[in-house]
Amino acid sequence: MKPKKIPMRMCVGCREMKPKKELIRVVRSPEGAVSMDPVGKKPGRGAYVCRSEACLKRAIKQRQLERQLEVQLTEEVSEALARELAALPPQTEAT
Repeated sequence: MKPKKIPMRMCVGCREMKPKKELIRVVRSPEGAVSMDPVGKKPGRGAYVCRSEACLKRAIKQRQLERQLEVQLTEEVSEALARELAALPPQTEAT
């Protein structure tokens, strides 16, 4: 039996390739609203970031999220993303 392929994605903050399940998706909805997508099923343009606050801050500071999502991020949206990331439950190792 072939081993199951693990989907890989790149974090826009640290630029490392990691398994998709270890990253969190930031999505720009068709209406233009930017938010976290912990499940990864929301419609819209997405970018992946590590579950660390440092990676999120780096992605915002270097404008990587703006480039990937094709939207201008305001200070309020950036702060809201940081709050949403902090509110997420810690990742569990379910292997």
